[in-house]
Amino acid sequence: MKVYRFLTAPDDASFCHKVTLALNKGWELHGSPSYAYNAEAKVMQCGQAVVKDVPGKEYTPDIKLSEQ
Repeated sequence: MKVYRFLTAPDDASFCHKVTLALNKGWELHGSPSYAYNAEAKVMQCGQAVVKDVPGKEYTPDIKLSEQ
């Protein structure tokens, strides 16, 4: 099974730590990062898609992607 996640966080170290943690858990970057202004929170937000192959499992809608 291939799984996909889109990580987001404010434009600060928390975003880098979130992506670094995913990479160290076997996730791979997918595409370019994104950067946008969150008008409600009045901060810049970063986003990055990540993907991971999980052999031997089948996708179900209730799967917790972050735990794969």
